[in-house]
Amino acid sequence: MTAHAQSSSSVNPFKQPKAVFAVAFACVVSFMGIGLVDPILPAISSQLDASPSQVTLLFTSYLVVTAVAMLITGWVSSRVGAKKTLIAGLALIVVFAALAGASGSIGGIVGFRAGWGVGNALFIATSLAVIVASASGGFVGAIILYETALGVGIAVGPLLGGMLGEVSWRGPFFGVAVLMSIALIATVVLVEPMPLPARRTGLSEPLKALRHRGLLTLSLTALCYNWAFFTVLGYAPFPMGLGAIQLGLVFTGWGALVALFAVFGAPRLQARLGIARTLYANLALFALTVLAIAIWTNNRTVLIVCVIVAGVFIGVNNTVTTQAVMTVSPVDRSVASAAYGFVRFIGGGLAPFAAGKLVEAFNIHVPFYIGAGALVLGIVILSTAHGLLGQAERLQAEQVAPEAASAPDAADATAPSLLPVEHAAAVASDAAKGAIVAAVDGSPHAERVAEAAGRLATINGRTVYVVHAEEAAVSGESAAEGEGLESARTAVREHLDRLTAQGVPAVGHVLRHATGHGEVGRLIAEHAEATGARAIVIGAPTHGGLSALMDASAGQELMRRATCDIVLINPRAAEVGAAA
Repeated sequence: MTAHAQSSSSVNPFKQPKAVFAVAFACVVSFMGIGLVDPILPAISSQLDASPSQVTLLFTSYLVVTAVAMLITGWVSSRVGAKKTLIAGLALIVVFAALAGASGSIGGIVGFRAGWGVGNALFIATSLAVIVASASGGFVGAIILYETALGVGIAVGPLLGGMLGEVSWRGPFFGVAVLMSIALIATVVLVEPMPLPARRTGLSEPLKALRHRGLLTLSLTALCYNWAFFTVLGYAPFPMGLGAIQLGLVFTGWGALVALFAVFGAPRLQARLGIARTLYANLALFALTVLAIAIWTNNRTVLIVCVIVAGVFIGVNNTVTTQAVMTVSPVDRSVASAAYGFVRFIGGGLAPFAAGKLVEAFNIHVPFYIGAGALVLGIVILSTAHGLLGQAERLQAEQVAPEAASAPDAADATAPSLLPVEHAAAVASDAAKGAIVAAVDGSPHAERVAEAAGRLATINGRTVYVVHAEEAAVSGESAAEGEGLESARTAVREHLDRLTAQGVPAVGHVLRHATGHGEVGRLIAEHAEATGARAIVIGAPTHGGLSALMDASAGQELMRRATCDIVLINPRAAEVGAAA
């Protein structure tokens, strides 16, 4: 639809090379690990004669080690390459998942989960980058596929854990080992080696990055949020008193809401409310939900409903906070992601163990009261960076006139949202008043959008404004280097060349820092209004299912905010014509 949404509509995100599906499958299995052990926690406690606080160490060892290992992932991958890092991570997961399943003591399982955490960190840090580099048909399609894998893994993990756990508590561990072995073989065979990055990442870079106030503040807020999140995830199964399959169904409902609101809900809320208000409201509602769990912990119905509903707030927070971190941070996305992951996973790792100890010292309600308090503390911490959230808002949304964008190679931390594309035949900016805006991307159908805009401009004696959204590689859980700025400029120049060859005056711009689907629609509409455009020419969605839903938020926001005519180009028309 818009530049961002159109690439997901005109190119099927699920038509990808086998290498992409190999890594995506591994992503599904990896994200299963988040909720996989929930249904078997009571069984492990009973059969291994372990206290709940000992059993919660399965979360603590896994997440704390993941957090620490995040600090070295950039150092490793920048020296051995993304494919070798990915293979090392998958191999470690296979080995330690199998050892955990074969273990006969709670201490052994906890220790092997720690090794699993190292593999998980290496995998998470590189999987998105490998999918983006290997995908065909557009960057957005790769991100949709990654987010789909994330959602499927989070939703299916508890159910699979419950089904296998009904047979034996060892089942989920061996199941992961088998599935990851398949993913490992597929990755070795199908994924091509990737070139080493031009610059090697230093070991201390993630910790040094935390000197930046915005990154540190958002990371500490995420620590508080994760404390509440993993208190619920790690300890709520005990007072429920359910069997493995029943627990699996409860947490599958939770995981489904996490996935839906991370992919669909968060972009719409951010587009409507902005970053700050979305985060404040989300943390406050999550705090009220955890408070309800604390008050009615012994009421099974209330407990189950609140745990499932908590998935809404977890999904929104994962997406909005991660994108805000990548926006405000002045360092490379991979370094910022490692620093952010280190801080937030520390909170998630310590919370379940602390919950068990608090129950032993006080009662079942106390951990959840503290979890609700941690969320309130997170709101207070976040409020100290309100100005920085506003800065992130401006970087993602503000429109800057072409004259103000005379330094297109400025650092990403201070780059304006709208950058001009240098072109020999470009016209003066004031000649673009009443222009026809063509929202394009690198897809095959984008040329038809530019051609249609050119015909309208010729008929009415107007200039074409070619606008392309530079897509940021930020998902709910990870970040990678997205589409390069030069690649975006090249896409615009190609359309400018064709238009000027036909005698159509044209101006090109790259729209930057647009991370949400709905946000792209808003920015295109605001750009058209700011330049006094007469019409916006966009591409219609051509696929159903997930990609059409992703397009909806961008298209609806564009329709709602645009003050000029919108011309819809149907790519299917070309296909029908060719067939005829």
